[in-house]
Amino acid sequence: DMIERLAATDLAQAEADDGIQVESAVSLGYQGITINVANGDKGDNPWGNDKRLRQALSYAVDREAINQVVFNGAFAAGNQPFPPNSPWYSTDFAVPERDVEKAKALLAEAGFADGINLEVQVPNTTIPLQLMQVVQSMAAEAGINISITSKEFATLLADQSAGDYQASQIGWSGRVDPDGNIHQFMTTEGGINDSKYSNPEVDELLDKARKSNDQDTRRESYTAARAILNDEMPIVYLYHETWIWALDSGISGFTPYPDGMIRLEGMKKEES
Repeated sequence: DMIERLAATDLAQAEADDGIQVESAVSLGYQGITINVANGDKGDNPWGNDKRLRQALSYAVDREAINQVVFNGAFAAGNQPFPPNSPWYSTDFAVPERDVEKAKALLAEAGFADGINLEVQVPNTTIPLQLMQVVQSMAAEAGINISITSKEFATLLADQSAGDYQASQIGWSGRVDPDGNIHQFMTTEGGINDSKYSNPEVDELLDKARKSNDQDTRRESYTAARAILNDEMPIVYLYHETWIWALDSGISGFTPYPDGMIRLEGMKKEES
């Protein structure tokens, strides 16, 4: 009667079937590339030490093209820890257009006019590998030569936590409160700050947002933190998943929620 998390590649087929209704919601989380900035010896390299390289990687990718090629246009391009339909998303920082020449200029400015290598660890499942192959192709045009290391997910997480990586394609399922999408990843003592990024001003801003109940105060703090993080870029955000459900056309009362959970209250099915 119902399929949850329908693959984006199956969306067109489901929508074309009169017996199926499709519902969707942009998720609370994000997907991106986490760069090892200071997590052990593997963070002590040009990618960890020079934000211009991380900026170049961001400019080298076309986020909307990724959405179209990998996800048939069903997902949402992104450049923040909050999805574009979130009240916490800052319109001050629009998803950047791809700019290969800008990426090349940043590489040259950082001393890598002839190009630079980057190893990215990736979960050994279909979608992350497809995603990184597209990113790999785009980045190569700017002179960033990405090598993809495929790992079982638990191994990837363990290596990331231990600092045994240069960059990691990974995301976060997201939380309703914005604190859960940014504080633990971006503060100096953050529990999931596997890049070991540290900036006292970001710490202060995110702590201020965490302690306040005033929505305007929190939004101002997140926006100010984003201004710094968009420049220093320990995580290169790429997109936000969309949860997709396919239901028997006789079902009514279903509400899609951005946390991806199914709530059965109020749902019913008409028997044919």
